[in-house]
Amino acid sequence: MTKDCCNDKNTKNTKKGMDPFVIGIVVATALLLVGVIFFGLKAGGATTPVTVDSQVELAVLNDTHDWGEIDIDGGKVSKSFAIENKGSSPLKLYNVNTSCMCTTAQLKVGDESSERYGMHTKSSDVFEVSPGEIAELIVEFDPAFHGPSGVGAISRTVTLETNDENNPTLSFQLTANVVKR
Repeated sequence: MTKDCCNDKNTKNTKKGMDPFVIGIVVATALLLVGVIFFGLKAGGATTPVTVDSQVELAVLNDTHDWGEIDIDGGKVSKSFAIENKGSSPLKLYNVNTSCMCTTAQLKVGDESSERYGMHTKSSDVFEVSPGEIAELIVEFDPAFHGPSGVGAISRTVTLETNDENNPTLSFQLTANVVKR
């Protein structure tokens, strides 16, 4: 007599319904996804909603800078850019980002300063500039960040968003030639 392992009459435990292991995997996966979504939104820096304002008018005198030749061992270099609010409503600056981890950017108005933002830093705060005030965007570059392979021409970009309908995104370009002296 031959046994057929696939034949139901030779199986001692015939289960009806879903396998508890499969149910456990589905429930664990669902809980994990809910946790990632909930905590991801809390920790991920979901920006406060910013509404475009036609009464905001910003002015940037200069959006490029060339540091020229800088020594890889000479320490960090910085450049400050002025962003003026010439409108009649508060200018809002947010989502500050840099193009490389060797570069940080910070906003400042008077005595108030934001944290330093970088390539992987999600800025969740909104920085307000009152009418007539000037915000300072302070960009800092560390030529030694990439080690000896960081010698040569560099080009870095800092971007940020605004509530100015005519200038929703600002972009600042910085260049240098990193040398070993």
